[in-house]
Amino acid sequence: MLLTVQGVDAYCYTGGKPFNAALPTVVFIHGAQNDHSVWILQTRYFAHHGYSVLAVDLPGHGRSKGAAKGSVPELADWLLQVLDAAGVRKAALFGHSMGSLIALEASHKAPERVTHLGMIGSTYPMKVSDALLETSRTDEQSAIDMVNIWSHSTIAQKPSCPGPGFNTLGGSRRLMQRISQINPQQVFYTDFSACNAYANGEAAAQAVRCPTLFLFGARDMMTPPKSTKLLTSTISHGKVVTVDSGHSLMSEQPDAVLDALFSFAGS
Repeated sequence: MLLTVQGVDAYCYTGGKPFNAALPTVVFIHGAQNDHSVWILQTRYFAHHGYSVLAVDLPGHGRSKGAAKGSVPELADWLLQVLDAAGVRKAALFGHSMGSLIALEASHKAPERVTHLGMIGSTYPMKVSDALLETSRTDEQSAIDMVNIWSHSTIAQKPSCPGPGFNTLGGSRRLMQRISQINPQQVFYTDFSACNAYANGEAAAQAVRCPTLFLFGARDMMTPPKSTKLLTSTISHGKVVTVDSGHSLMSEQPDAVLDALFSFAGS
């Protein structure tokens, strides 16, 4: 589905069903150098089981036009404008990695509009190493390779690699390369800079009152579980679920992620 937001196209995948704003709405927000497709299993299930789905392509990613935005607050403002354009008053926000910061900031800006907050592969502060930040600026392909190695717990994680020809690491790598081809304006560096600079996370977390789920990968090297204590202690009512995966939870453990999110959405 194409919406017009800030004067340009904003693409939202609706899970294979026509969008119906009268149904409970779940918004899925991808991470750096990704698009809506990282949520493909989860979004289709939600859309066929009583929910309306908006899996966004952030500006400059996938099918959404415009330049990639340089800060989490700007992205949160854009996300709230997507809800306006879709005619959605309230929604559950599920975000992965950078997307989790966007969801958190949106909940701070408009708490009355967020029914549930899902923080997947999240941490705060979400600092990016100087080496990775610089590599994303000067050698994007090397940065893509680095992130994919660090984001996957193995090269053939079960059950998402059930047999020959399946390769979650390779699929993730190709998606990031495609984002670079669609928009050569240093999207990865822009995304990483936004994560690195975001400074409102603790204040935003202190203000969260809606049901909250933290979904972590036990072998996540990008946002390791030990780094999440500030968030989980600040949002003390949040439920913590850990799955056997690296940072790319949705591809490495798609069913476990779906089960956790769908159960949470109904709570």
